[in-house]
Amino acid sequence: MKPQHVTLLKSVSAPAVHPDGTHAVVSVVRPDFDADSYVGQLWSVSADADRAPRRLTRGFRDTAPAISPDGQVLAFIRAAAGGKPQLHIVEAGGGEPVAVTDAPLGVGAFAWSPDSRSIVFAARTPEDGRYGTVDGVSAGGEDARLITDYQYRMNGVGYTADKPQQLFLLDVPALTDEPWVAPAGRALKDAGKDASKDAGDARSSGKLPDARQLTHAATDHDGAVFSADGSHVYFTAALHEGHDRDLVTGIYRVPVGAAANADEAPAPEEVRPAAAGTGTLSIGAVRESRDGRHLYFLAQDLGPEGLDFVARNTALYVMPPAGADAVRLSDPETQDIAGPLEPAGTDSVLVMNNARGAVELLRVGPDGSSTALTTGPRVVAGAAEAAGTVWISFTDAGTSGDVAVLGGGEPRTLTDFSAPLREEAGVLVPQELTFASPDGYPVHGWLVMPEGSGPHPVLLNIHGGPFAQFTGALFDEAQVYAGAGYAVLMCNPRGSAGYGQEHGRSIKERMGTVDMQDVLAFLDGALEKFEELDGGALGIMGGSYGGYLTAWTISHDHRFKGAIVERGFLDPVSFTGSADIGWFFGGEYTGRSAEQMEAQSPMARIGEVRTPTLVIHSEEDLRCPVEQGQRYFTALKQQGVETAFLVFPGENHELSRSGTPHHRRQRFEQILQWWGRYLPTATNAAS
Repeated sequence: MKPQHVTLLKSVSAPAVHPDGTHAVVSVVRPDFDADSYVGQLWSVSADADRAPRRLTRGFRDTAPAISPDGQVLAFIRAAAGGKPQLHIVEAGGGEPVAVTDAPLGVGAFAWSPDSRSIVFAARTPEDGRYGTVDGVSAGGEDARLITDYQYRMNGVGYTADKPQQLFLLDVPALTDEPWVAPAGRALKDAGKDASKDAGDARSSGKLPDARQLTHAATDHDGAVFSADGSHVYFTAALHEGHDRDLVTGIYRVPVGAAANADEAPAPEEVRPAAAGTGTLSIGAVRESRDGRHLYFLAQDLGPEGLDFVARNTALYVMPPAGADAVRLSDPETQDIAGPLEPAGTDSVLVMNNARGAVELLRVGPDGSSTALTTGPRVVAGAAEAAGTVWISFTDAGTSGDVAVLGGGEPRTLTDFSAPLREEAGVLVPQELTFASPDGYPVHGWLVMPEGSGPHPVLLNIHGGPFAQFTGALFDEAQVYAGAGYAVLMCNPRGSAGYGQEHGRSIKERMGTVDMQDVLAFLDGALEKFEELDGGALGIMGGSYGGYLTAWTISHDHRFKGAIVERGFLDPVSFTGSADIGWFFGGEYTGRSAEQMEAQSPMARIGEVRTPTLVIHSEEDLRCPVEQGQRYFTALKQQGVETAFLVFPGENHELSRSGTPHHRRQRFEQILQWWGRYLPTATNAAS
């Protein structure tokens, strides 16, 4: 795979399954160089493998499909080129999509009511005078912001307090109605000046339905879903006293009749907690079972202060909707459960579990009974059940996204959206490996070997997080580097997710200890096992926490010919005041004393670095702010280490995953140029 092949990476949404189970709809999105954006449409996938998938829509970017419970209407999010994403609906059998929202900053997640008559959606609500709400007031001309809270920014979003995410309810218009037509000519003249002004305004002209605002608190409201009987909307939010000083969130519900019209807010007492006794939990998702007897939710226990988030596995809980003590159904020591929660049968839910470099699908009942529906080296990205059939979207070593149905053994794959990638770019299958650390601890990971007999230069790639995991699924980074002649090593050292809570928490207040030991042991084990690897031509690289551990390692180990430190967590001291998560993250991982921070800080050891290092950062990164990279680069340069600073405008912490296609390609090209200089191969040498 080469940098220009990123346009062949097609990501597939969770399947929206028709109630009769005969077919599902997914969005298929890919990077596009011409538009320098992400484009995609909706596809219909039949349960009959003999029927090829067909494209349903032709919008610029159509995503998040959801079929109404009665099977009649398909709702989805459409974004025009340069426009905000808005909710659209179309007849499930096909037709012309109709916009039903015009939210100033766009629409986020949404959910259908059980009777298919209403949709609840989330949208950020800007303060008057901000974000283009007043003509002629640019971003630089807005009023000053007075900040009094810790939590006021978010990577990829920016400021949050002046545009909290609220929930809205709209009645779905009948698609059989006559389409609205703007008055023109004599009709417009006869209607007068006011009608002329209103003709360009879709809402006042009656083209769009009114959306009734359900929430108003000055904080984000997430994960909205209807109760099984349609009478309430559940959501998660931090509405408790002192919510700015912890990471706790709760489950709340509001009756759908709380706002009679667009100008009437629900009374405060109508927005009330739905689960008591969860004061130390961070709630991630909530959903009632189809029979309405069980309220499931996902949560992490953050300890008595509500801040101990380090490597806290997420657990599945259940309680009666009417209220009672919640019962934990999964063991957070051994399982890390992820959502969204999807109903299965009458009383169960589908959830995902991060497990040893895979993501498996589980079906869990209210008594805690659990069945693994998928196994093996596969990453389940989404799932849904209808008419007794479970559908999944997934990635594995050969695809960046496809759709399958389950039943009786291996999943039956129904699509092959990655065929062009394999045919044009080629895909190398990773080898799964385990090597022992010096203390005997097993370190699990993968090797992506380039073609040819070698010896191959080796790149040790370290993931971010740190509570995250590499998987055996197709990974564009490894494919591009291996395609250029490099052997790529990836492992999940202690501190990673997927191997139990103790594994993840083992680096709390001990960053750069057993985690560095593990990645170097994995490297040494591979060098000893494979004669095709060149132990004298080693590079090391990583992003975010991977940038941290790369910078930390090259201050201890000088055998690497080159290094790349990307969007790194490099100085816990300045991180505290500059990062969106700085007020808690560094202190929980390194400890809060100055001595602890210095003992685990790459900046404190930068004088020991000898390795030529490329520093990569994005100007709008709020997670690991650009000052981390700026200071690290400057210090390297001042002490005479060969270095360069690659800075991307307009990008945030997610550049490598969701940055603009042009910047993603340019990033790969610059990385290969760096390695071509310090670790040349037959196909990648410095010009």
